[in-house]
Amino acid sequence: MPRLLRGVARTAVIAGTATAASGAVRRRQASKDVAAYDKAEQQVSAQQAPAAAAPPESMDDKLAQLERLGQLKAQGILTEEEFAQQKAAILG
Repeated sequence: MPRLLRGVARTAVIAGTATAASGAVRRRQASKDVAAYDKAEQQVSAQQAPAAAAPPESMDDKLAQLERLGQLKAQGILTEEEFAQQKAAILG
């Protein structure tokens, strides 16, 4: 009988350890997924922000928009292609 209890206890410890390890891995993966989702959401909102701007009406407004686009490109927020598209839309 003590052998049987020892075997059952050992099995319970192994199963408990496996469950705890699996839960830790699942939580770690979930936190990585949340971080990746947040990063993707920020990139999408950064790309949509310049496109959502209202078209400038005066030459001063156009120059200000072009300066802002130049700064975004210099910071690496806009790619060369995105910069060219926005520039064409402003100068239109």
